[in-house]
Amino acid sequence: MPLIPEEPQIHESAQGPRATTAAGRTAPTPRPVPGPRPAAPPRPGRPGPVRPAPPVQRAPHDTAVAKPGPSAPAAPTAPSTPQIQLIPASAEGALDAAEEAVDLLLDSGRVPGEVLVITTGEPHPWAAHELSFGEAAYWAQHDAGDDVFYADASALGQAASRPVVVVAVNGGPDATAATALPLALGRAGTLLIVCGNPQQINSVLGAGV
Repeated sequence: MPLIPEEPQIHESAQGPRATTAAGRTAPTPRPVPGPRPAAPPRPGRPGPVRPAPPVQRAPHDTAVAKPGPSAPAAPTAPSTPQIQLIPASAEGALDAAEEAVDLLLDSGRVPGEVLVITTGEPHPWAAHELSFGEAAYWAQHDAGDDVFYADASALGQAASRPVVVVAVNGGPDATAATALPLALGRAGTLLIVCGNPQQINSVLGAGV
């Protein structure tokens, strides 16, 4: 018997049906259109793009420079009051006490030209000796200022100030000491040493001596 050819079987494709064009040709399945790509993240260690900050509006300021006002005058410094030391002594021993005070001053480093010694009674032997050569020679040594100078209380008005003044209240009227001690205090730069009767000295210079 003649073999009858079998009709070809059409198997469905695993990919699904394909669209058929008008000419009978099969069209390929369309691919999806990709959307916009997201921005790539910045790389580590490299900052992303920085947008410039908007300009800051500053308030207009006055360009005028303030002129400094007049400075206040400096306060006047109060004059320093010299220290006062009292060495109790009788009228007869006041001159010796003054000599000992001068020796201690020189031993402590005082320059001889810084010391002035005043007597209220009999003058110091050195002053009496120098005055024998005349007042001009006597006061010339005072002006030289290179040694201890001895003067009578009546000569305090002519004597210049020195850092240390030593007063020997070795007699004389009470009025002489009352006048000489305040003047000696004014001539002393840093130290006034008074040798004499403490009651008499305190009554003139005050109880704080």
